[in-house]
Amino acid sequence: MRVYNFSAGPATLPESVLTEVQAELLDFQGTGISVMEHSHRSKTFVEVAETAEKDLRELMGISDEYSVLFLQGGATSQFSLVPQNLCQATDTADYIVTGQWSKKAASQAKTFVNVNVAADTSASKFTQVPEVAAWNLSDNSEYVHICSNETVHGVEFSGTPDVGNRLLIADMSSSILSQEIDVSKYGIIYAGAQKNIGPAGLTIVIVRKDLLERAGQNISPVFNYKAMDAAGSMSNTPPTFGWYMAGKVFKWLKEQGGVSAIGDLNAKKAQLLYSAIDNSDFYANPVAVNARSRMNVPFTLATPELDDKFLELAGKASLTNLKGHRSVGGMRASIYNPMPLTGVQALVDFMAEFEKSHG
Repeated sequence: MRVYNFSAGPATLPESVLTEVQAELLDFQGTGISVMEHSHRSKTFVEVAETAEKDLRELMGISDEYSVLFLQGGATSQFSLVPQNLCQATDTADYIVTGQWSKKAASQAKTFVNVNVAADTSASKFTQVPEVAAWNLSDNSEYVHICSNETVHGVEFSGTPDVGNRLLIADMSSSILSQEIDVSKYGIIYAGAQKNIGPAGLTIVIVRKDLLERAGQNISPVFNYKAMDAAGSMSNTPPTFGWYMAGKVFKWLKEQGGVSAIGDLNAKKAQLLYSAIDNSDFYANPVAVNARSRMNVPFTLATPELDDKFLELAGKASLTNLKGHRSVGGMRASIYNPMPLTGVQALVDFMAEFEKSHG
């Protein structure tokens, strides 16, 4: 029996995609073998790879001025690879710290570039996104790095921050494809796949082509954006199954009406859940209203002593993986693209019943 999976990642996937993959698992397109058994350089897989990139470009409006790389190592690898590809060790880069992931990005980048933390909301326990006017940006920074959506704390930029002529880099692991964005406002967008794209193991890097010519640091070709671009993301064997699955999800997303339509649905899901929290004296969300995430909704109960009972009964109601991150506590509902509105409604109904019996 399928349940409603509210995991922050690896996250729920479209059931129709899983069914389609299941049907193809032993025999992909009549070849007699699984897609996982095909050479990454075979005509069969190259077609899969090229179609996935084409669909992603269409969904996000990615122009030919950008390269799209399908890499390994998770988004965390990019914490180090962004500065290594773009900067010399003596250069400076600005980081905006709004949660756990941007904090880790800034910390790991320090090995490869001089990091200026231009804004840090830790004093608010990462419940806000500071206005750009309050950022202490460097005059000579090579780029400004943000995490567009913080999965742990449920904080999201409400739009693309205007950093003027500075180069903007964004970790969009938990928000990519969830609403329309203007890719041209970014130098690099990177994202781990395991939230809105597919299974863990694939990382997508969208990089403006002129940046491939930056004089970065001496790193392996499998970590070098220019080398990977020249090799079609195949300097080594890529995560073929993850790439194939991503392509399936891109097709599914197009069938839903594209990013605009899924963005409208995500807004409805988020509003439904936040309204249930805000209209209750039993539940609470700590994030400033203008910084609330559409994808990850943390909330607390009237007393933490009820957390275990809430999770136990939620599980019996087929609502799973609602436990908050260990550093925050409470609950967290991750409502990525594949989570249907019926799933959020089921959670809201359960929350109301739980409040009646335990409030």
